[in-house]
Order: sequence, then structure tokens, then C-alpha cells
Amino acid sequence: MTQSVHHLNKRNIVAVIWDFDKTLIPGYMQAPLFERFGIDETVFWEEVNSLPDIYQTRGTRVSKDTVYLNHLLSYIKNGPLKGLRNADLRALGKELKFYPGLPAFFSELKHVTRANAAFLKHDIHLEHYIVSTGLAEIIRGSAIAAEVDDIFACEFVENPLPPNFSRQDELPIETTCEISQIGTIVDNTIKTRFIFELNKGTNKNPAIDVNATMAPEDRRIPIQNMLYIADGPSDVPVFSVVRKGGGKTYAVYNPEHASEFAQNDALQQEGRVNAYGPADYTQHSSTALWLRLHVEKICHRIVKEREDSIAVKIGQVPRHLHPEDNLPALQDGPTQNELF
Repeated sequence: MTQSVHHLNKRNIVAVIWDFDKTLIPGYMQAPLFERFGIDETVFWEEVNSLPDIYQTRGTRVSKDTVYLNHLLSYIKNGPLKGLRNADLRALGKELKFYPGLPAFFSELKHVTRANAAFLKHDIHLEHYIVSTGLAEIIRGSAIAAEVDDIFACEFVENPLPPNFSRQDELPIETTCEISQIGTIVDNTIKTRFIFELNKGTNKNPAIDVNATMAPEDRRIPIQNMLYIADGPSDVPVFSVVRKGGGKTYAVYNPEHASEFAQNDALQQEGRVNAYGPADYTQHSSTALWLRLHVEKICHRIVKEREDSIAVKIGQVPRHLHPEDNLPALQDGPTQNELF
């Protein structure tokens, strides 16, 4: 008798993973912050882009992706952003304007997995995730937040605990609350870590360490069940991980910027992405059509894999033989194993 094999997960989830800046919105999410505090956005980013070289001359290496976080802290410490709180960032998220079709397209894409009887039979469903080098609190305050299953991005700490806090019976009550430290850093390489967290299910079950060994059949979301959508060369590390694992990658560009179109075309020519299209998520856009098509294809593959697996485990049902059945003649006394 064949014993059924128990796996940790059903592997019936499709994950659509999104970059944020220039993928879901036309610019950078920090724009409302600078506008609120009267800071010249162009000057800020020019300073940020010059910092790695300046610090290099001082003998210090910094991450080009996330040095802007330290520069924001400098703006808080030195006055222009004094008193900035996480609650302020979340409130500013409401001001973000998304590309056409968003956020409605997120729920429309989820509906694909519920619109087919075979998909329903196998309880296939879709989850949306955002993985960004931007600020998690701004994303959480935006219109898209209600449509996603989780957000992985940079985070700040307010009023960090003092030295020896564990030995103090009472901690002082802070009267002024502002962002003081970096809590989580996400750069374009660290983004790949979250792909494996989703793959193994660490985000749903913290008991599973992202570095733990796990059999492929026990992983919550196979990488081949993932689609990653982003805007450009900075996402090459994630594009590579997802494509290598059998998932799909898609690049978007702002239709108003010809240079972004050329950039995405180069990514496809280099084999970094499966396809690319405009950052337009309205119902009949090429981008919406491509994403719906490939979600459907993943769902059909999941159905086939699950039904093939069931057939292998159960085997064929025994039946009575009839005279018209053409069975091969048995030679020289078959063994019991050969008959059954």
C-alpha cells in the first residue's frame, strides 16, 4: 500500500512581487516629504549621489542604494526635517499618485485565480508583495497598502532605547518623539533575501529561518510560481534570482520617457527580463494583458502538477477484466510482483 507523503505546504500560491518607485508610481515616494518640509528634492538627491565618492575619499565605504537613509537622518538632526516621525511618513503616503489602473489592478489580478473551476478546486490563490529600497511607512500609508499581503522596505526607529536599558526598572518617558535610527535596510541585493523568505514561507512562519535547509517540495511558494515586476537595471539581482528559479520577470517604463523604453529593451536583450511594457495597468494595456496571461499559465501548471501528483500517489483503480481486453500472454509463471 502506497503511503501518502505529507508536505509542509500545498504549493498552490502565486506570488506577484512589485518594486515601488517608478514601477507603481511615476517618481520617488519621498517627493511628498520634501514638498511638505520645503526641501529641494533635486538638491537632496544630488547630495545623496555625491556622498559615496566623498566618503570614499575619507576611507569609508557606503552603500549607494541606502546612503540616502543616513542623509535623511542628517536632515532630521540638523533641522530641516526636525521632529519627523513614522506617523508623518505614513500620513504622507496618502498623497502618492499611482500609475493608471492602480490600485484596482491588484484585486483584478487576484480574481484570475478564482475565475476558473479547476483553479478553485485546487484552492489556488494569489498574493501581492512589495519589495522596495524606499520607506515602508510611506508605502503603508498609501492607497496600495490595503491590496498587498506584506511590505518589505526600509524602516526607522524612534527614540531608541538607551545603554543598559535592560537593567533599569523604569525607562524615562520621552516628551519629544522623532526618527533617530535606521531599523531595516533594504538595498537591491538584500531584496533577493525576501524572495527566499517568500519561497520558504518565513514571512508566514517566523520559526522557519531563511537560511535553514528546506526541501523544494516543502517550500511555501516555489520561485517558478513568482512574477517580479520592476523598472530597471537596479533590479537585476532579483530579476536573476527569479528567472534562474523558473519564475517570470517583467520590466515597466514610463511611456513619456524614451530612455526608459530603451533601458528595458536592453534588459530583455540581455536576458534579464521575459518581457517589458508601459507602466499602465488599465484593463486592456499590454502590461495588464501580459501579467494576467502569465498568472493564468502558472495556475494551469499548478493544476497539472497537483493532479499528476494525485494520480501517481493513488494509482489506477482495479477493475474486472473482459474477454475483449487484449492482455499480453504470461510467460513462464509470472511473479506476484509482476501481476500486481
